[in-house]
Amino acid sequence: MTADLAARAAELRALITRHDRLYYEQDAPEIPDAEYDRLFRELQALEAEHPTLRTPDSPTQRVGGRPLDAFAPVRHAVPMLSIRTETDTEASGALNFDARVRRELALPEDAPPVEYAAELKFDGLAINLRYENGVLVQAATRGDGETGEDVTQNVRTLRDVPLRLSMPPGQGALFDAPPVPEVLEVRGEVYMRRDDFEAFNARAIAAGEKTLVNPRNGAAGSIRQLDPAVAAKRPLSFFVYGLGEVRGWAVPETHAGVLDALAAFGLPVCAHREICAGAEALAAFHARIAEARPTLPFDIDGVVYKVNSLALQQRLGFVTREPRWAVAHKYPAQEALTTVQDIEVQVGRTGKLTPVARLAPVFVGGVTVTNATLHNESEIRRKDVHIGDTVVVRRAGDVIPEVVSVLSDRRPADARAFSMPSHCPVCASDVVREEGEVDHRCTGGLYCSAQRKQALLHFAQRRAMDIEGLGEKLVDQLVEGGLIRTLPDLYRLGVLKLAELDRMAEKSAENLVVSLERSKRTTLGRFVFALGIRHVGEATAKDLARHLGSMDRIMDASVEELSQVPDVGPVVAASIHTFFAQAHNREVVEQLRACGIVWEEGEARVASGPLVGRTVVLTGTLPTLTRDQAKDLLEAAGAKVAGSVSKKTDFVVAGTDAGSKLTKAQELGINILDESGLLSLLGNREL
Repeated sequence: MTADLAARAAELRALITRHDRLYYEQDAPEIPDAEYDRLFRELQALEAEHPTLRTPDSPTQRVGGRPLDAFAPVRHAVPMLSIRTETDTEASGALNFDARVRRELALPEDAPPVEYAAELKFDGLAINLRYENGVLVQAATRGDGETGEDVTQNVRTLRDVPLRLSMPPGQGALFDAPPVPEVLEVRGEVYMRRDDFEAFNARAIAAGEKTLVNPRNGAAGSIRQLDPAVAAKRPLSFFVYGLGEVRGWAVPETHAGVLDALAAFGLPVCAHREICAGAEALAAFHARIAEARPTLPFDIDGVVYKVNSLALQQRLGFVTREPRWAVAHKYPAQEALTTVQDIEVQVGRTGKLTPVARLAPVFVGGVTVTNATLHNESEIRRKDVHIGDTVVVRRAGDVIPEVVSVLSDRRPADARAFSMPSHCPVCASDVVREEGEVDHRCTGGLYCSAQRKQALLHFAQRRAMDIEGLGEKLVDQLVEGGLIRTLPDLYRLGVLKLAELDRMAEKSAENLVVSLERSKRTTLGRFVFALGIRHVGEATAKDLARHLGSMDRIMDASVEELSQVPDVGPVVAASIHTFFAQAHNREVVEQLRACGIVWEEGEARVASGPLVGRTVVLTGTLPTLTRDQAKDLLEAAGAKVAGSVSKKTDFVVAGTDAGSKLTKAQELGINILDESGLLSLLGNREL
């Protein structure tokens, strides 16, 4: 044995001890599980080949983790030992375990298959719950396997941890009679569901608070909060998977029977468990769960196989720190280390700019990952990601990979910080970040090719230009085939070009051309809405048309002038002004005019009409007017059309099948009109 090997063993012990401390005691892991497992296996192999390197304090001789001084220590009556990990992620991992079990039991080749209980391997924090006469009296972490930490007050905040066990059916309603266990310790996992994790982080970001690194870290950090009130705010869940000390209870003969009995006591037991006979059945279970893994509501990193018979478990016994009768069969790691080679910016369909990390290829979650989302510039600053950094990348199921954290101590001297570009990388339009928002956006909505499809679909919708027949699939073909680059190209399409497209017959092409021609006669409000200006909805577009009177005045208006329009605040005014400050957006408007699109313009005017200042609600089906036609008539008369009835409602226009809005109007004594009453009120106006 060389001095180099001894030095490497000492280095590995120090590294693993440090990462144990970060993981178990500080809830601040620096490396993913796959990297930790690699270090641990290397030390195991060294000690197996050179036993003299094995020291009493080696991480291989204990579970890992020391209780925090802030929590009272709890001595486990039955040690909480970890189980062996089978890192062969293929089916052979199950075959290897079954072969070891049969060998340890000295079973002949023709012996029946061994029966196993197969479960999920949860990614959370191991906890021991102690019930005395059916009442929860203590909850403790695993700690170093022999001594854990008393976290009873925090665990009591978990809603699916019963404070008092339920009586199994047929046993009566009280716990003061047998066969309630005198002592029942159960082992399980505190975890955080993915949707709860994402919702918690979304709230934290909105409040400007620290987010959680991942669901596992969130679970561990929550349980080990010194203030139970903080833990109570964290969305945690719990699953039971085994026993600790038991007194005064006839334990079932199988592990599966134990779980059934614990479920009968009201303890949460995961439904994803099976009894498997032999290695092939274990491998099939592993494969089925692997396929279902992305759809599970919580994270797992493998499955667990346990010899089902408790008598056989006792025969097999333990080796060092692990039971011979159980194994964790892992899946490909969902976190891994890699380096950020560059940070590029992608432009989405709505103009949102998203920074994307270009990574050195790394195998994670069953695939080779080369890109990871960084969400926005604020997230990059929060995580302190630099080009050149070594980072932890996470991939869960089909979710886009993301950078979880940075190993700042590995940052090279030439690492570079990232800044969001001031101009769109696709069309060179100005990039803006509005006050109070985290996202940057491209302002070239009508011009930017990245936003082309979204701009076309918005332009064609019913309440905008109302181009019937221009749906998403057709827009995809037009854009991807290079037939449309800007909105005016729509009006240059001919029947022959359209008829050449997939699933587009000549009659369909003719109908679309007719619809395009019909759409050329519109209103100024509809046209402004169709341009897709950020924050400008249908009502705001109508207000702009009504109060400024012409397209040219809208395009040339200052922020101050735009702010004079009712319901247009500083954010909306700035968005409109920025849109028309882009020369290419103004050019698109002029080209659309040149294509023959026309609307009635007039002088800027204050709202006028018989219903100015009145609020009207439409409900039910009118005899001749559509809902949109009735709304246009009312707004042209100066009315505000609301979606719900209140004391501020002046009229309700009701048709057939009016429903609850009509009932509420009657209760409030509000004037109710039918269609003829509406037209009479408006002076029989026509559309």
